[in-house]
Amino acid sequence: METRVAVMSIIVENQDSAEQINAILHDYGAFIIGRMGIPYRKRGISIISIALDAPQDTISALSGKIGKLNGVSVKTAYSGVIAKD
Repeated sequence: METRVAVMSIIVENQDSAEQINAILHDYGAFIIGRMGIPYRKRGISIISIALDAPQDTISALSGKIGKLNGVSVKTAYSGVIAKD
């Protein structure tokens, strides 16, 4: 299976979506290298960065599920590093 390293950036404007985001990320936990969450109280948003090592379709599926949530924006940057596990 080919995997790629990627970084996913998530901006949460609707805090009601936080529980759903955490549940989705838990489901993909095997692919997550690391996670950093920053609550930006001044603006009432949260910023989450996720480092992943996963197949391309898994990364896309995760991004799509999170991006469908109300008040949540997501962007993914992919490295050129592809590994065969």
